[in-house]
Amino acid sequence: MSSNSFPYNEQSGGGEATELGQEATSTISPSGAFGLFSSDLKKNEDLKQMLESNKDSAKLDAMKRIVGMIAKGKNASELFPAVVKNVASKNIEIKKLVYVYLVRYAEEQQDLALLSISTFQRALKDPNQLIRASALRVLSSIRVPIIVPIMMLAIKEASADLSPYVRKNAAHAIQKLYSLDPEQKEMLIEVIEKLLKDKSTLVAGSVVMAFEEVCPDRIDLIHKNYRKLCNLLVDVEEWGQVVIIHMLTRYARTQFVSPWKEGDELEDNGKNFYESDDDQKEKTDKRKKPYTMDPDHRLLIRNTKPLLQSRNAAVVMAVAQLYWHISPKSEAGIISKSLVRLLRSNREVQYIVLQNIATMSIQRKGMFEPYLKSFYVRSTDPTMIKTLKLEILTNLANEANISTLLREFQTYVKSQDKQFAAATIQTIGRCATNILEVTDTCLNGLVCLLSNRDEIVVAESVVVIKKLLQMQPAQHGEIIKHMAKLLDSITVPVARASILWLIGENCERVPKIAPDVLRKMAKSFTSEDDLVKLQILNLGAKLYLTNSKQTKLLTQYILNLGKYDQNYDIRDRTRFIRQLIVPNEKSGALSKYAKKIFLAQKPAPLLESPFKDRDHFQLGTLSHTLNIKATGYLELSNWPEVAPDPSVRNVEVIELAKEWTPAGKAKQENSAKKFYSESEEEEDSSDSSSDSESESGSESGEQGESGEEGDSNEDSSEDSSSEQDSESGRGSGLENKRTAKRNSKAKGKSDSEDGEKENEKSKTSDSSNDESSSIEDSSSDSESESEPESESESRRVTKEKEKKTKQDRTPLTKDVSLLDLDDFNPVSTPVALPTPALSPSLMADLEGLNLSTSSSVISVSTPAFVPTKTHVLLHRMSGKGLAAHYFFPRQPCIFGDKMVSIQITLNNTTDRKIENIHIGEKKLPIGMKMHVFNPIDSLEPEGSITVSMGIDFCDSTQTASFQLCTKDDCFSVNIQPPVGELLLPVAMSEKDFKKEQGVLTGMNETSAVIIAAPQNFTPSVIFQKVVNVANVGAVPSGQDNIHRYEELNFEAL
Repeated sequence: MSSNSFPYNEQSGGGEATELGQEATSTISPSGAFGLFSSDLKKNEDLKQMLESNKDSAKLDAMKRIVGMIAKGKNASELFPAVVKNVASKNIEIKKLVYVYLVRYAEEQQDLALLSISTFQRALKDPNQLIRASALRVLSSIRVPIIVPIMMLAIKEASADLSPYVRKNAAHAIQKLYSLDPEQKEMLIEVIEKLLKDKSTLVAGSVVMAFEEVCPDRIDLIHKNYRKLCNLLVDVEEWGQVVIIHMLTRYARTQFVSPWKEGDELEDNGKNFYESDDDQKEKTDKRKKPYTMDPDHRLLIRNTKPLLQSRNAAVVMAVAQLYWHISPKSEAGIISKSLVRLLRSNREVQYIVLQNIATMSIQRKGMFEPYLKSFYVRSTDPTMIKTLKLEILTNLANEANISTLLREFQTYVKSQDKQFAAATIQTIGRCATNILEVTDTCLNGLVCLLSNRDEIVVAESVVVIKKLLQMQPAQHGEIIKHMAKLLDSITVPVARASILWLIGENCERVPKIAPDVLRKMAKSFTSEDDLVKLQILNLGAKLYLTNSKQTKLLTQYILNLGKYDQNYDIRDRTRFIRQLIVPNEKSGALSKYAKKIFLAQKPAPLLESPFKDRDHFQLGTLSHTLNIKATGYLELSNWPEVAPDPSVRNVEVIELAKEWTPAGKAKQENSAKKFYSESEEEEDSSDSSSDSESESGSESGEQGESGEEGDSNEDSSEDSSSEQDSESGRGSGLENKRTAKRNSKAKGKSDSEDGEKENEKSKTSDSSNDESSSIEDSSSDSESESEPESESESRRVTKEKEKKTKQDRTPLTKDVSLLDLDDFNPVSTPVALPTPALSPSLMADLEGLNLSTSSSVISVSTPAFVPTKTHVLLHRMSGKGLAAHYFFPRQPCIFGDKMVSIQITLNNTTDRKIENIHIGEKKLPIGMKMHVFNPIDSLEPEGSITVSMGIDFCDSTQTASFQLCTKDDCFSVNIQPPVGELLLPVAMSEKDFKKEQGVLTGMNETSAVIIAAPQNFTPSVIFQKVVNVANVGAVPSGQDNIHRYEELNFEAL
């Protein structure tokens, strides 16, 4: 081996052998005959030569090896001069590795790093985001006060960088700069405020960490960003989630009222004796006042719930402490299952989780009782885990499960782990004091353990028995006699001291045994432990006062021994006892009361959990683990009595310019809507206010209290849906939720902004839209039973009146207008948004559009119901940030009679602009036709747009496949229509229906039997179910038990 190592060291590409040679120790003979033990002079010499080489490949290889050394914990600081020369390398890969090295050693080699500071400043302007970020990291790692202004400038520039990765590193640099120069705090707060507004999930965790380090008391910076942080939480990286959750926990404790008050008040139902009736009445009134949770409070609890399924134990622990500290007690139970799941992790995680469970189980036993068996001790558990599990089992013990637990404890006592066995005996003692029904059983079991061969078990049993006997001293004289006999065999000082104390306390009950015990102890006094000596002195004093005839001389002998003992505590106690019990001229007034002092009734010891006093620390923190306030710990504040103003969390949004509408018509529509459809406005405002970004801020501002009510209703409904999501799986549930939110935002924007593009079917379709929305409103009302029948009837009549006034007011001028039909965007949802008015010329152009058939019997009617369900056309992950969803608005398609109208909503979820979105190659079955939307020049970051297209499916459910393209990529997508969307509703009489039905016989006839609950057979429910799945029209029926529906396929037009 030694003969081969030298040549390897000489070569530049020596692989593993080279690394061995260069990392070897230097304890060698001066001759350096063995390459394995090369001298310090030769150490890393080959790497230095490679770094000075002209070839980039050699430099790159050297840097890889150096970074590998750092990763293994080797010291590579002496290579700093050779590495820093390559900081200006044009090779990106070399430059990245050089910056990795510099970040590690810049603080140690500050002078050399400062020589290259101009290079770092130039690198801050590099087109590569990784180089810019690395340069900032190196710059912030050079901890020299002289470059603070340069760092400050670099951080400000990086905070406005287009790359979220660079902005993330700017947030990291803030903390380093603050620790270097705290005087920069105000300027750094400005940068933090700016970065808190960042919508990138990459930045969120880092900037909140900077906020916690620099200005944790400035919660005013969080107000406007609170909802955004709650909604971004799911997508932030795991360690960012931990930081944000801890910060939001503190925030919630300052901004919301306690959700526990109601429960606490209900528990305190008793009336004080001196309390007047008026006071009692006031209390009752207060108690009756219901607690309503702030929608923002609910938002935080709802959005953190899915993170209980995170793979990261720290995230689960953070969510658990959040639920423990800020959620209603009735909802905190869901964290128990997730915490028990973490017990399958490694022992370090188990230790922290079990500590937190131990604290929780003291206050709320019911949370963890169903998982009692999960806390049974395993033979493979380390001692620290075993003792924590014992602690939890003790906290969970009650009359119902104590028999099971005691059988479990019997096994634990036999463990080879003596420390664990001793802890088990203490646990049995605590169970005996807490549950009086098993006190005698535990005591008998502990007495049996006194005959155990293991001295530690016996000693611990003695100590616990002593505490139990203090509770019932008169009943257990035999046990005391039995323990006195053990004095000859027990050597553990604590156990011997406990036995002596027990005999001294009960010396009058065992008058024959006590003096003999004192005689034995007097013989061995000088060799006993200090703790035992003190108890011998106490026993002698007690016997002197109760049985002086037998023990007077013996006690004086012991006092003389104690007078000259080496321990000053024992000498001091001896003088005190002598003056107190032995009468002489100098004896004070206390001598008369000596018996009362020594033989006073002592209170029984209270066996408490060591975790009882930890609940004032925030769970999951280092302070809670150590049970001492650690540096940097931020205490949770108490709940405020009155919640601060919630409006501080509202985000102002600049209103978009409203489309032009005829003045008279707009006024009438608005007044009519406000007067008649107040509940619809409430729904609308609740939808807008639930959005964390407050994108419909103007609407929510106008609604006031109604918006808040809507919020709370929506919160509860969304909470139930999120529970289903979390059960079915985190990923899909969250994605669907976010998708639905984006769709609703995009839909709302397109409906309000694209007023000019809304070329509907002239006044006929205009009126039919109102009619369809009224039908839908009534059907949804009947389904939810939230409004009485009469109210929905009056609303329908009102909307029909509106429809007539709209028809009367339609202008009849027939000017020609330039209309881009490709951008046609029909009304897609039945929500009660103000419908943008069509221009007079557009109405005139569309007035002649007639979609009815030539038959006088059959005519196409408006859809009875428009489902709002959307389908994923292109997922944001597959589309590299471009997401697309489509749905069927059930409106006649303006691109062709036989085409099905489809609305597509495009969302840009990236932080860059997406350009030239268009339809690319089409792969359609024979006969199928498609009318595409016009290319979209650009889509801004976080922006969305809704476009319309038409497809002729040839009356089949065949898939239409095509490519959705951007400037850089093409994505294959497809649309497959449900059968119900290939139909058009038809209006006809019952007589005409029967006539047409007579023609369709034989193979066109299908029958089936449906079994359903009686409540689902009401006409309104049947109608709702049918029109939800198929675009059909209802035929008036003279019989209540027969429902007829008519439709027309597109091929028949």
